[in-house]
Amino acid sequence: MADKNMTVKPEKAIRIVLADASRLTTLGITQVLEKEADMEILAVVTDGEDAVAKTIELEPDILIIEVDLPLLSGVKATQKVRRELPHVGVVILTAVEEEQSLFDAIRAGAAAYLHKDCDPKELVDSIRKVRTGQFIINEKIFAKPAVATKVLAEFRELSVYGPGSSHVFAPLSPREVQILDNIAQGMTNKEVAYTLAISEQTVKNHMSSILRKLSVNDRTQAVVYAIRQGWIKGPEMGN
Repeated sequence: MADKNMTVKPEKAIRIVLADASRLTTLGITQVLEKEADMEILAVVTDGEDAVAKTIELEPDILIIEVDLPLLSGVKATQKVRRELPHVGVVILTAVEEEQSLFDAIRAGAAAYLHKDCDPKELVDSIRKVRTGQFIINEKIFAKPAVATKVLAEFRELSVYGPGSSHVFAPLSPREVQILDNIAQGMTNKEVAYTLAISEQTVKNHMSSILRKLSVNDRTQAVVYAIRQGWIKGPEMGN
């Protein structure tokens, strides 16, 4: 708990709620995060219902939550939190990385999906990125074409955009459409950069522009939006 930490945290410290059924895990994560001057743990809970309740009560910047929690799963808890507090970034932890679990995590609105045995630096870096609004879960998804295809196929069928979202013309440049089309085929930023003979930073800059123009929050939404508008064809689905 934060009140046991003797270190005085800055006013703009990243405020965190941690939810994990394993007290050994929560102790380890707490020890890692309390060493970071810009992070503060507000509460530690051990089940999904408490995770939702504490998050709504405290309104942290970040919720770190285990997939398999008693009373309410981490995915269902994430869905509730994102519905009530869409500004809270969610980092999902899993003991076993499974495609279905990864798929469920992005559908729930999680911003990051990490193995519980990940390097502490990866966890810390992920928290900081999620705090800035990044959906780093997409890098993991688009690195696995099979998962990306399933995600895009599923999202294509969902009414994620209202009837007023349609545009008469595509607001994207030819290069942006080209980049988005490659991402829809399951390429990472690095692979897109290699294919188009541009730098990876240029790809990232274009993606930022795409997200801004489409008023969406992450790569997956941008791809789905473009597919639904008919600007790109999306991944090859097969028979």
